[in-house]
Amino acid sequence: MVAHFPEGTPYMLSVEEARSNILEMFSPLSPETRSILDCMGQVLAEDVVSSMDIPPLDNSAMDGYAVRYDSIRDIAVCGPATLSVIGQVAAGQLPHDVVVPETAVRIMTGAPIPEGADTVVPFEETDEFQRKNEGAATDQISTIRVVSEISLGSNIRPAGQDIRNGQLALSRGSVMRASEIGVAASLGRQEVQVTRRPVVAIIATGDELLEPGEKRIDGKIYDSNSYGVAAAVRKYGGIPLMLGIARDNLDAMNAKLDQGLGADLLITSAGVSKGDYDIVKDVLASRGEISFWSVRMRPAKPLAFGFFLGADGRKVPHVGLPGNPVSALVAFEEMVRPAILKMLGRKVLDKPVVRAILEGDIINYDGRRVYARVVVTRRDGRYWAQLTGDQGSGILTSMALANGLAICP
Repeated sequence: MVAHFPEGTPYMLSVEEARSNILEMFSPLSPETRSILDCMGQVLAEDVVSSMDIPPLDNSAMDGYAVRYDSIRDIAVCGPATLSVIGQVAAGQLPHDVVVPETAVRIMTGAPIPEGADTVVPFEETDEFQRKNEGAATDQISTIRVVSEISLGSNIRPAGQDIRNGQLALSRGSVMRASEIGVAASLGRQEVQVTRRPVVAIIATGDELLEPGEKRIDGKIYDSNSYGVAAAVRKYGGIPLMLGIARDNLDAMNAKLDQGLGADLLITSAGVSKGDYDIVKDVLASRGEISFWSVRMRPAKPLAFGFFLGADGRKVPHVGLPGNPVSALVAFEEMVRPAILKMLGRKVLDKPVVRAILEGDIINYDGRRVYARVVVTRRDGRYWAQLTGDQGSGILTSMALANGLAICP
């Protein structure tokens, strides 16, 4: 990094240069042990190897009757087969009856297959429903007739069909979604090792700001950036640490910074442009180093990146977001979101990109990359992007109405 702002600091980087510069500063965080209920979206930091077959025993995929195939194989020639019902087994029970020719065991979905059985006949392929409609109780049905042809092995899930004993069930680097959490639970795991979530400290700056809930004052505005950024941090897997509003003086700014130096990333909003009260970049230059402070993009041109030095000498990465709310959120999506994902250990950092036909005009008058807020739809086999209205960097509703960003190089 280039030491001290502004001398020697690159004035305006391309989006690719800025993003690369930021991502170089980050790496996956250390692992932690967490309950499988509390690791949704985190990245697995260990291989999970099964110590059992899943399912552990051959079991039924249907409610019906466990039979020997030889007892029903000639239905097409001889007509329905009549079998004696010798027992019943439910899920969670072990069968005690042995199926021999001309017999059947009533079986529920998930129950282990009794010894001697090799096929399960669903209730629908027998006369059970007819018998019940005639008033027979389940425990009064001593014989059943199989009325339809069933192939050998039908409706039986073999032991280990899902996971075999000794198999790698979940690989290090997997994202823990509902399905992965379910796999871990099926193996009896209550906890797993995952890459810990990054703590992201958030500071809003400006004498003009009020906290939501405070009494409205003429000339003041409510702080929306902290809350929008905190929500985005949480959405992408980080832990937001909201430190409130720093007023436009060095003492207030330094006091807030001191509170955030234990975080994995420190974000400020506003104070990185060229105004008389834009002091964030000056504090960054005095307490750390700055890599860049402007990016060739619209919105979000005034974007600072560098690091602050903590009391222990640790470098705490810092992203200074613009003050305009749309600029702050666009810059977050393009620059901060990938950094959070990298700290989480994610391999894929980019969002899906499609080519779309723009409905409306975008004037790129200064050559910066434009991020227009749009609603993307698919019609006639093509994607279409409709502008959400006024594209000013202070029009936060343009983001609220959008489901995508139209990138116009």
